[in-house]
Amino acid sequence: MIETSLESPQPAGAPELSLVVPIFNEEESVRPLVERIIEAMAAFPGAWELVLVDDGSADRTLPTARNFLSRPGLDLTIVELQRNFGQTAAMQAGIDTARGRLIATLDGDLQNDPNDIPLMVRALEERELDLLVGWRKNRKDGLVVRKIPSWCANYLIGRITGVKLHDYGCSLKIYRATVIKQVKLMGEMHRFIPAWVASVVPSSRIGEIEVTHHARQHGTSKYGISRTFRVILDLLSVMFFMRYKARPGHFFGSLGLGTGFLSVLILFWLFIQKVVFGEDIGGRPLLILGFMLFLSSVQLITTGILAEMIARVHHRDDTSPSYIVRTVFQKGD
Repeated sequence: MIETSLESPQPAGAPELSLVVPIFNEEESVRPLVERIIEAMAAFPGAWELVLVDDGSADRTLPTARNFLSRPGLDLTIVELQRNFGQTAAMQAGIDTARGRLIATLDGDLQNDPNDIPLMVRALEERELDLLVGWRKNRKDGLVVRKIPSWCANYLIGRITGVKLHDYGCSLKIYRATVIKQVKLMGEMHRFIPAWVASVVPSSRIGEIEVTHHARQHGTSKYGISRTFRVILDLLSVMFFMRYKARPGHFFGSLGLGTGFLSVLILFWLFIQKVVFGEDIGGRPLLILGFMLFLSSVQLITTGILAEMIARVHHRDDTSPSYIVRTVFQKGD
């Protein structure tokens, strides 16, 4: 059983808020991004830190970011990953590094507005939430390539996961660190973070708020229309893991029992035809179907048993991270 408290003791010297920003080939955006964050957080009442995660950039993103390590008054940590692991792994690396009681995540392409962060922190505290998600109501993206696929994905995710939000894909989110650090992000599952959080806390502790969204100013988007198909596949995985992660045998077993019941009905009907009515059933396709369903039933049930064994071993032994850190830069490096 997982117990989560709204407040937890902070280590001495730990900031109130950590800002986690994954960046990948954003050499033109990283400087104005950090400047905007500093300006937006100037009036924040508590201590805060900035965690930049360089996800294997091939341009001058990292050297540009390192110039801010000597910036007076800026608590900056830069995590350099060994290669490009993807946004989800980079976000996980930043969350693992963050020291704050609260954690904010945002994109590094200047489309999220850092000025929304203090307002979101206040709203999260006032509404007593564990996760507050940004809603890009006036989204500045292409209609066909980005908006329509996003609307469809948000609808499907909400229907399947039961967490009703307008904008799952917005990276601007505020978390309580005690909650998000219980969630392990894998693959390309960052867009499903609210669903994963809902497996740790009640969905009533997840909310959303309208945020500002800007058009991309530099570089090119890392996403295209092909992301829609990946979202559908990921959504099926989310549905499976949310409902059957700890009991995969129930999923495969239910399918196995269903096909087994159907095979029994078919074979019993053929038995009646043969014994009672004396009909020849040897050449009937229905006989082959009945035996195939029976074999499928046995395979599904045994697969469920094996899946249960693998899940138990995985939960016991899985401690490997989804990323590899090359270097961590801090003030003075």
